[in-house]
Amino acid sequence: MEGASVLVVEDDAAIGNGLVEVLRDEGYEVRLVSTAAGALTQAEEAPPQLVLLDLGLPDADGLSVCRQLRGRFPDTKIVVVTARTDEADVVVGFDTGANDYVGKPFRLAELLARVRAQLRGAADTNASTIVVGDLSVDRAARRVFVAGGEVELRPKEFDLLALLAANAGSAVTRERIMSEVWDSDWYGTTKTLDMHISSLRKKLAQSTASISTLRHVGYRLDV
Repeated sequence: MEGASVLVVEDDAAIGNGLVEVLRDEGYEVRLVSTAAGALTQAEEAPPQLVLLDLGLPDADGLSVCRQLRGRFPDTKIVVVTARTDEADVVVGFDTGANDYVGKPFRLAELLARVRAQLRGAADTNASTIVVGDLSVDRAARRVFVAGGEVELRPKEFDLLALLAANAGSAVTRERIMSEVWDSDWYGTTKTLDMHISSLRKKLAQSTASISTLRHVGYRLDV
């Protein structure tokens, strides 16, 4: 999404300025702040479409910023970019509202790809047909195509894939999947979900899109 607004929240001037330069070269409208207070102020003045958020900020924990941004701006995509890469930190990051989590040091090309995926997902969320790589999900007709060829899915498989496709590039928690696909609150095993994921992976084996497992969190549809 060329021209999309991106807010970079990073207290390391070298990293922050570098990201601003690269993102502007990609055609994005970019703002840079180095504090939690600055992030919230800038977001209030003009809600960004995507936030690149460092967690090690000088005036507050970035997780607090993530939580507040998610509460105030539910449509904004939040990509955490941090040196905190322990499994527990990643889980907490998703729990507080992050759409994606990137560890430092990061590969610039991968970060840009994740930014594009988040913004593409935001644009496609309300579309009748969602395209992720060579995968096409027609929600109105309830049909799925891979490279132009139709793939037959069972009803719950389709609902599950449609949810993941609508949030392509973002983590979708097990709790959300159970609530939206199976219309039930999740308190115990998700064996049924795991079986459906396994079946989908087999049926989409030839697609450029794939389902990634996020341990203790859920799943994400990637290209």
